[in-house]
Amino acid sequence: MTIMVLLIIGGLVLLFAGGEFLVRGSVGVARRLGMSELLIGLTLVGFGTSMPELVTSLQALSDGSVGISIGNVIGSNIANVLLVIGAACLISPIVTDPRALARDGLFMVAVTALFAAVIWIDGFTRLTGLVFLGVLAVYLVVSVVLDRRRNSAAGALHSSEAEVVETTEPFWLSILFALGGIAGVILGARFLVSGGSDLARVFGISETVIGLSIVAIGTSLPELVTSVVSALKGKADVALGNVIGSNIFNILGIMGVSAAVFPFSLITSREPAADAPVDVSAMEYGEMTSLVTAQDMGALALSVFLLVLFAYTGRKLARWEGAVLLLSYATYMALSFGLLPRFGGF
Repeated sequence: MTIMVLLIIGGLVLLFAGGEFLVRGSVGVARRLGMSELLIGLTLVGFGTSMPELVTSLQALSDGSVGISIGNVIGSNIANVLLVIGAACLISPIVTDPRALARDGLFMVAVTALFAAVIWIDGFTRLTGLVFLGVLAVYLVVSVVLDRRRNSAAGALHSSEAEVVETTEPFWLSILFALGGIAGVILGARFLVSGGSDLARVFGISETVIGLSIVAIGTSLPELVTSVVSALKGKADVALGNVIGSNIFNILGIMGVSAAVFPFSLITSREPAADAPVDVSAMEYGEMTSLVTAQDMGALALSVFLLVLFAYTGRKLARWEGAVLLLSYATYMALSFGLLPRFGGF
């Protein structure tokens, strides 16, 4: 039990520290090489803050823990909106610019709908992964081209995301930070997946629930810290852009790489909380159930709906709206752990 707890705590600490060092180091290197703040904000910041989710999902699939992998991505996207944005709103109301959010916000909604459709048909094949990665590449190229040409509000928001990451280290130290961050994320993911799987077995909790909660919160720590720091600096709108970008990266990047490297199925004939990790080839069983429930997908859809509703109405996310987001997250966690009556499932 003690070893299991230490693995989880150690994994969370390493993921957080590794993610922070990776972002700081990679941004420092990019600036030394003359990369624009726009490109840094659109690519490195989003990719760096999503690195813990990526490595954790790959480690989970490598170990056969499909529930932790898919739960990590779904739970991270839910936590990004309900927990991260909710916390940032309580610190400082977020003034929104619909023009800056239009393209990325609508793209996030479309990507989430695509993600839900693939989950519904259990279609995480290698081809699906490659398609996801192709869509992400096109999105990044088009975004950079449009933002540079039009000097758009979205471009200004992406540049602000990069400016929040302050770097003063010399080039060689930035490289060490980036390499150390990668090592920390990899080791942290290994510890967290191992401890999370043990926790599921010991307490009879679904691995998917572990992925949706402990693992998802842990891998969302970089986004939480970045958003809170932005809010404290009076740049709370950056938190919103950071979360939208992270959610897009989580679905297209993390699920894309995961499916391309380890094609997997969400279908199983038994609950994933039994006495062993769910096997990656779970689709071969006759009596089929999914590792993802209607409740989980409902929470994901609700988080996107509330974010769009609050961001596009009133041009500001007020503190009371942040409280609604946090309350929604607390309710979802209570439902997931059976503290409130659970509903739905497929």
